[in-house]
Amino acid sequence: MTEPRFLQIHTLHSYPAALLNRDDSGLAKRMPFGGATRTRISSQCLKRHWRMAEDEFAIRNIEGTATGMRSRNIVGRKVLEPIRDAGTASDDVLMAVETVIVKGVYGQNARPGDEPAAERTRQPLLLGLPEVEHLRERAAAICAEHSADADAAGKAATELFNTRRGEGNNFRALLGMAIWNAGLESALFGRMVTSDPGANIDAAIHVAHAFTVHREESESDYFSVVDDLQRDDEDAGAAHIGDMELTAGLFYGYVVVDVPGLVSNLEGCESADWLSANTHRELAGSVVKHLIHLIATVSPGAKLGSTAPYAAADMMLIEAGSRQPRSLANAYRNPARAQVDAASGALAGYLGKLDDCYGVKEARRMMSVEDCALPAAKRLNCDALAEWAADVVRNGEAE
Repeated sequence: MTEPRFLQIHTLHSYPAALLNRDDSGLAKRMPFGGATRTRISSQCLKRHWRMAEDEFAIRNIEGTATGMRSRNIVGRKVLEPIRDAGTASDDVLMAVETVIVKGVYGQNARPGDEPAAERTRQPLLLGLPEVEHLRERAAAICAEHSADADAAGKAATELFNTRRGEGNNFRALLGMAIWNAGLESALFGRMVTSDPGANIDAAIHVAHAFTVHREESESDYFSVVDDLQRDDEDAGAAHIGDMELTAGLFYGYVVVDVPGLVSNLEGCESADWLSANTHRELAGSVVKHLIHLIATVSPGAKLGSTAPYAAADMMLIEAGSRQPRSLANAYRNPARAQVDAASGALAGYLGKLDDCYGVKEARRMMSVEDCALPAAKRLNCDALAEWAADVVRNGEAE
């Protein structure tokens, strides 16, 4: 038996004729590795799609949890707008309260309003729905008490963020350290609050940028648009001509779950106490089960309508152990053939070399669409693999 402090999730996904993740010029993201340029999918892109997925294993479908939202306009649109629509306070009062809360949430240089110039003074911030509701209730109470006195409303809102006499601007302290204040997304992927470092949350799930195991494969796709109402006697040319980049690739992905950190973020305990008899791990197990399915089956992608970039993992390896994680990306430092069997073979070869040097100290399970094997890894299907990972977290041990 081994203590599963970390779950390491390795995947191979294959996508043909797609534009999965674009840079600022509209081209596929790239990275150099092993002397060869590879197509890349950013970790931010991957996490965004896992967070927003709407299916059986969506994270918002995990019972007993609250989700969050990331925006520069939470105060104006989610805290003050309902009060404004109710018509219970004057515009001057609402503006006074909004100005104070915007600064308390986004920092002293932040300005209220939906104008682009005002929005640029605020960074997108991830808040849990309980935090948003709490701010809305406090703002509503202030507006109700001072519905016609903007000065008094502004002073009351200022006192709300007074660290000595008020509740302070530490969101975690603000809501008494309740488990779901910051939302499930923050518990999984962390958050940074520039106006309040005490509200920062360390990510429990670490996501690497995915990259092709082979050299980049791309082409420029020329396309034209035909005008359906064009007459026979009019110019026979296209109504629009354009081009976009298309890529194809077999991507290696790597995700690490810091299990003590996940349990700590979910249950409010110290990470060192994650195996305590008083600590519940059922919820963390459910999160891991959903995450495995999301990683395996949710595709990132732009140009959905013209490329349908949907694919499930061709291979997934999960390792559970207590020593520091290590990526298997170096299996592809020398570009591999763009085939699942070749990529799986390269992974198996490199993993075997690591085992020879450091020993096998992780429990391993895998799934694959191809008939392949990885060192010391028992083979399961996707459902069984996700359930195994969840049980490892729930039981606090892996075999």
